[in-house]
Amino acid sequence: MKQQANLIRAGQVIEHDGRRWTVLKQQIITPGKGGAFIQVEMRDLKTGNKTNERWRTADTVERLMTEDKEYTYSYTEGSNLVLMDPETFEPTHVPVELLGDVAPFLQDNMTITVDLVEGEPVALHLPQSVVLEVVEADPVVKGQTASSSYKPAKLSNGVKTMVPPFIEAGEKIVVRIEDASYMERFKG
Repeated sequence: MKQQANLIRAGQVIEHDGRRWTVLKQQIITPGKGGAFIQVEMRDLKTGNKTNERWRTADTVERLMTEDKEYTYSYTEGSNLVLMDPETFEPTHVPVELLGDVAPFLQDNMTITVDLVEGEPVALHLPQSVVLEVVEADPVVKGQTASSSYKPAKLSNGVKTMVPPFIEAGEKIVVRIEDASYMERFKG
């Protein structure tokens, strides 16, 4: 399916130069002189190589239609994730590198959405947020008057984030997976 280059979004799968690519990031750039263009960072589905490509916003690209299917994460075996089909209970092996930067947020029995092109997995999507325990939190510095001053903290999965001053080590918080940011204290 042809689509204009300015409609490319992260997570889409496109065909370019006879190869299939998954879009990682896209940015529309408007230079001071000349027409706007879109810069796309993408990964080759077969080799895993990353590249950057630029198109004029009026150019067209071939977008491949993906089928979304939900799986439950079971365990990691070598360089593959073993996912369970919730309907048939059949295991499916998916390369771990499809997770990219969000790999530390993967948890047992988490529901993962897998994008498939002709039955082949091309992208993985975790839920929007996850509950994690704060294992280290800097003490609050007396005299900090700004109520919006956040302090560094380390989460149980090893990721560092910024939390409000009232969060202590041992507390559970809700974290946005996309940018590892604090959302709220876990109420559970």
